[in-house]
Amino acid sequence: MAPFLQYTFPFLFFLVISSSQAQNSFRPKALVIPVRKDANTLQYVTTITQRTPPVPVQLVVDLGGQFVWIDCESGYTSSTYRPAVCRSAQCSLANSLFCSDCNGTPGPLCNNNSCSLSPQNGVTEFITGGDVTMDVLTLKSTDGFNPGVTVNVPRFIFACTRSFLLEGLASGTTGIAGFGKTRIALPSQLAAAFSFDRKFAMCLSSETASPGVIFFGDGPYSFFQGGGDVSQTFRYTRMINNPVSTNGVALRNEPSFEYFMGVTAITISGKDLPINSSLLSIASNGVGGTKFSTVAPYGILESTIYKTFTETFISEAAAMNITRVASVAPFGACFSSNSIVSIRGRLQVPSVNLVLQNRSVVWPIYATNLLVQAAEGVSCLAFVDASSIEDVAINPLASIILGGYQLEDNFIMFDLATSRIGFTSMLYDYTTRCSSFRS
Repeated sequence: MAPFLQYTFPFLFFLVISSSQAQNSFRPKALVIPVRKDANTLQYVTTITQRTPPVPVQLVVDLGGQFVWIDCESGYTSSTYRPAVCRSAQCSLANSLFCSDCNGTPGPLCNNNSCSLSPQNGVTEFITGGDVTMDVLTLKSTDGFNPGVTVNVPRFIFACTRSFLLEGLASGTTGIAGFGKTRIALPSQLAAAFSFDRKFAMCLSSETASPGVIFFGDGPYSFFQGGGDVSQTFRYTRMINNPVSTNGVALRNEPSFEYFMGVTAITISGKDLPINSSLLSIASNGVGGTKFSTVAPYGILESTIYKTFTETFISEAAAMNITRVASVAPFGACFSSNSIVSIRGRLQVPSVNLVLQNRSVVWPIYATNLLVQAAEGVSCLAFVDASSIEDVAINPLASIILGGYQLEDNFIMFDLATSRIGFTSMLYDYTTRCSSFRS
């Protein structure tokens, strides 16, 4: 972040966002939005309400996205739409370096003396220009147990852009909801508007027919009929900052706005994998480490880690009489589903753990996040080799990427205020799942 923004941020956020607070006589403690899995693209889609009159808007959730951007070329109409004036507080908050004029018909894509950003499609990596824009945003409040009354953010900042940027996104979506570590990402703006702590908690459902949820603000977070706060079961690890952005639209040596955590070892069946431990750290050029992604459908491993990981898992699986079968693209290690024993609903496969800051804090990858049904009777390791990805759309520069499949039915909190990540084991352990929140 530029030095000017570092020192003026509190004033800017008060100036830009605080007026929205006066618009709501009810001050919520938390907000909630649904998030569903698209069956065709395996992307995660949320619905928000925007504009005047209100319009439901479907957006692809990009955990590492810088901000919300929306297609304004296909009939964007709203009486509360406002472009940000060049060199205004909104433009500074958005870290916009460019001002522009338009000689055409005034509208959402044609404004004089406005500032602009570079919206990016996190799925295809396409980048274009877009004006910094404001409009009313409406969401539901929550007490952590049920959705509550709706509240408004009258001047929510987003980027207005063109329809071609939607290529590769789930059908019916009109943009991307960026959740990254920027000041105009969705979580940061909502935290400022309602004086929340800068934190959000995500629960992605594995079921395409039943949505999961994303909470903004403090708990409780309940997925149980009789109450109960899932956050009481959190284990915590430090949120790692990558000092170098690997994103195509980074400016002025900005740090990464994606979410990383520190992994010190990987174990399979309790045994450490013999991998180059330096790959688990983030190098000075920003390469390496472990990051979270909601636009990568499956996990991605650096090539040498992938080779060791799959070979060890195959060997341990063979010792459990799990039969290997021919690979099903894009996966390299596949097995006969009929050879995998299930006990009390749990598939009996080699255990996989990511060791975090010490041996007592691990991120277990259970069978439901580890194996995917790739064909009839065939279950494959839900990880791919980074070297096999020809399309640069999903950035493989991190050594370990936990994709959407690894995150499903895990409850994960990203606390930007304290730079830590809270996580549960699989919600199945608590006889509930991400689709159980009362919507």
